[in-house]
Amino acid sequence: MPELPEVETYRRYFEETSLYQPISDVYVEDTKLLTTDYDTLNQQLKNRQFIGTKRVGKNLFAQLDAPYWVHFHFGMTGDLAYFKDEEDTPRFARIIFRFANGFKLGFLCPRKFERIGIVEDIDEYLTRKKINKDALEITVEELAKTINKKKAPIKSVLLDQSTVAGIGNWIVDEVLFQAKIHPEKISSQLSENEILGIHKSMRFVIQTAIDLQANYDDFPNNFLIHARGWGRAGLQDTRVGICPECGSKIGVIKVGGRTTYFCANQQKL
Repeated sequence: MPELPEVETYRRYFEETSLYQPISDVYVEDTKLLTTDYDTLNQQLKNRQFIGTKRVGKNLFAQLDAPYWVHFHFGMTGDLAYFKDEEDTPRFARIIFRFANGFKLGFLCPRKFERIGIVEDIDEYLTRKKINKDALEITVEELAKTINKKKAPIKSVLLDQSTVAGIGNWIVDEVLFQAKIHPEKISSQLSENEILGIHKSMRFVIQTAIDLQANYDDFPNNFLIHARGWGRAGLQDTRVGICPECGSKIGVIKVGGRTTYFCANQQKL
């Protein structure tokens, strides 16, 4: 599933390719992908142009030269592709913005879990969907306020978008590994220093992923992600299942129903 780093990459790609071009029309293969009815969507976008973007967690908002935005949710496998010729139309480009200059932006929806629609007020939308501040914007004080009042495993708390927006399963595992916090530790029992460590690791992990455009092969050798089997193919035999810090065997458990990787030697309960 695209997480914050991937969506930030999409946001930058969107800005590099699709701003300040009048929209001639919008093609929609399946209206079930829309959260706004097709006629309204097409009417509100035709002859308009995108002038900016905003990302909150895994949500991308494209600003129009009008008092509303287009919201992109990338579901499990969503992506963007900018192209011109019809023969270059990407597979699964189920929604296509056609620009007056002849170019097009395809919203790729392989599994049809992706969604798109008009949003007039981003703050109202986030409040309604119970999405808290973005993981790169939330302060340690704001994070602590939420964490301290929840009596659930810290992994489950961090996965909850009402705690912090944008971090999914692998990122939470990586953050807790870097902060040396056991994923089953109860959130309300965390010390001030432990929360500070989570906040610092969260920013470090996410910024690293963004800088490397979420190319797992290029992540630092001391990242837990390599132990999950997402590292360089030639090194997988030696790194999968092994803690990159101490060399002990990585544990795999379920926390809140989610598969969780951690090092029992580095992350004490």
